[in-house]
Amino acid sequence: MTINIATKRLSLLQVLEPSGGGSGRHFLDLCRAMQRRGHSVTAVYSPVRAEAAFVAELEGMGLHSVIPLAMRRAPGPWDISAWWRLRRIMGEHGPFHLVHGHSSKAGALTRLKLPGLHVPVIYTPHAFRTMDPTLGSKGRMIYGGIERLLGNWLTDRLICVSRDEYNHALSLGIPEDRLRIVVNGVGAPPAGQRTAIRARYGIPEHALLFGFVGRLTPQKAPERLVAAFARIAAIMPRAHLLMIGVGPLADTVRHMIAAAGLQGRAHLDDAIPGATAIDAFDIVVMPSRYEAMSYVMLEAAAGGKPLLLSDVGGARTVLEPGRNGYIVANSDDPAELAMAMARFAEPSLLRRFTIAARHRRDGYTLAGMADATEKIYFELLGYPAPAPLPKPEEIILRSAS
Repeated sequence: MTINIATKRLSLLQVLEPSGGGSGRHFLDLCRAMQRRGHSVTAVYSPVRAEAAFVAELEGMGLHSVIPLAMRRAPGPWDISAWWRLRRIMGEHGPFHLVHGHSSKAGALTRLKLPGLHVPVIYTPHAFRTMDPTLGSKGRMIYGGIERLLGNWLTDRLICVSRDEYNHALSLGIPEDRLRIVVNGVGAPPAGQRTAIRARYGIPEHALLFGFVGRLTPQKAPERLVAAFARIAAIMPRAHLLMIGVGPLADTVRHMIAAAGLQGRAHLDDAIPGATAIDAFDIVVMPSRYEAMSYVMLEAAAGGKPLLLSDVGGARTVLEPGRNGYIVANSDDPAELAMAMARFAEPSLLRRFTIAARHRRDGYTLAGMADATEKIYFELLGYPAPAPLPKPEEIILRSAS
């Protein structure tokens, strides 16, 4: 365990409603990082949509407390009981130096306070609901109004995970002085599995493999990728597609693959971790309709993989168009995405993009994310900002000297 003994020990309440995807990954990483820095962490999660692997990892960290609290994604009268239970948790397990709510539901419940002693509240949206381009004008007005109200009056700091999300927060009318940017951090995806993963799906070693990792939901738009791949499959006989994920669009994706006659070249599975699969890909494709800062983007960048992304939040954080990949229009028309995929048929272009991607892969670390978040905690509480923790190699060098 790494403990930063030069700083004040904080008592933190971390609260999350969804357990999957990037918000779940961030929550686990942040809880673990704060605990390793010597802080006391109480984690509250909702069992309603909780994945077994998420719960097992959270409970295995050795945090001060891990508490299930039923929270539903959709608004309704059940929110009153969830809010009241959260108040009781704060009273029974506190006092806390601050409360950090993650995602829209937990963010709302943690910011609706009772009268009494003020406990600072931080909110990380992990993509505002209003960033969804499919949200109608009525929904945009309602959700935007709620975010503006809570952001102006009941939020001490709001952490955005990309410049795009920061700009969106400003457009909602949230004050600039309450906003901070902390890009998510990741560990390098595991290497050494390329040959085994390709063999598992019957993908030749010499094949050009486009890869997708993510929830099979309208937000991630996996159907866009299948439609684009169907367009280029005939002219790129070496090309294959491997999609790793589960979700409500799984049957749609399978039907599209079968209808296009691509069963031998397009594969959908969820039996291996997405981060592990990245090693087998030549190009990582994310055709999302909206994002704040996708973990898959970061993991692909940390794995030194060329990227092909739709123009959504976070894309330009990890991708420099024409150097380590391409950004295409955020459109349901697959023509531009297919055209960009076809460019990778040129081996010299893939080689050049791969070299550039590998040069950028050390830019988004877990330690950097944790340091920046901890600094915001101390800044908000008026304590001196902690010095960054030394890296393991620095500790070894100091010991040797």
